[in-house]
Amino acid sequence: MPSLTVKPISVSEHLAFIRTQPSVSFLQTPAWAHVKTEWRSESLGWYDGRQLVGAGLVLHRSVPRLDRYTLAYLAEGPAIDWSGEIDRWLDPLATYLREHGAFAIRLGPPVHTHTWSAAQVKEGIADPGIERLTDLPGQAYPVGSGVHIQLSAAGWLPQNPESGFGTGHPQYRFEIPLAGRTEDALLKGMNQQWRRNIKKAAKEGVEVELGTSAELKAFHDLYVHTAERDHFTPRPLRYFETMFAAMSAEDPERIKLYLARHQGELVAATILIRVGGHAWYAYGASSTEKREVRGSNACQWAMIRDSLAAGCDVYDLRGITPTLDADDPHVGLIQFKVGTGGQAVRYAGEWDLPLRSITYRAFDLYMKRRESRRKRP
Repeated sequence: MPSLTVKPISVSEHLAFIRTQPSVSFLQTPAWAHVKTEWRSESLGWYDGRQLVGAGLVLHRSVPRLDRYTLAYLAEGPAIDWSGEIDRWLDPLATYLREHGAFAIRLGPPVHTHTWSAAQVKEGIADPGIERLTDLPGQAYPVGSGVHIQLSAAGWLPQNPESGFGTGHPQYRFEIPLAGRTEDALLKGMNQQWRRNIKKAAKEGVEVELGTSAELKAFHDLYVHTAERDHFTPRPLRYFETMFAAMSAEDPERIKLYLARHQGELVAATILIRVGGHAWYAYGASSTEKREVRGSNACQWAMIRDSLAAGCDVYDLRGITPTLDADDPHVGLIQFKVGTGGQAVRYAGEWDLPLRSITYRAFDLYMKRRESRRKRP
């Protein structure tokens, strides 16, 4: 098999390649580089002769006291053929990045290793003998298993914490398959509580409409309120303004703001991102008052319907933890998402390849110390 070469490509070349793919993570689009302004970015292409056959967005970040070198990060990427011999793709990437100052590569192959149906997950939560998704007999995917085996054999190091959430992007997600389905079929696939909440919102007169960039401030105010209630650190308004501007400039259909109002009052708001046949529920916010009118469910149903109408194959509710222990505080997240009738998905996760061992060990020690400080009360 002929060898591949890796070299920089232009934004227009990168976008042209993405348009030829069924789907590419929004974290691998050129626009994402404008969102992550604290990282230096470049688009790389894989060439088979003169033909562009793969592409990836690489974000470079230096580490304190290691400014000479960078961590090269390809979140949920790159967009290559993961089904065969992956050394053919990753060896030239490692060569290029090492020559250009990277001390390590971190990437996240966008391939499934296992899936579990909503019914399986629900049964697992009800069974006191089941604590994690991996305790259930999920459907295995040979491509994902092959990627795991090949990365391990090539010296890549898994970066996937037991909790499912780490410093990178979640390994476990909840997704609703849309291909070949109708709105009625999607509704029937939801549990009774979800269907009841969607009907309740309609009965109460909740109206969902698309917002403009000028209404991001209203979304953000509600998002900050949600962060205070649910105890997480909110991103600044400027982050969302930058994201909306960059993604909209790249493709006017890339990002949408949904606003749910009841009697003129904003009760919920969400952000949807779409690339090709994949749609992501990226951010959400809801008011504590008037929760009974179910504005959040109304927003979700509007996004699911619009994703179906746009021809998407997948509606992605993003991260979950793999816990099914009824006493674990994180189980509520998967219970909420499992009500949509989709499936829990385990991806290959994130992996590191050290290119400069001493520097990588120093980086690893720095990250562990930082995480330890973050966890202190």
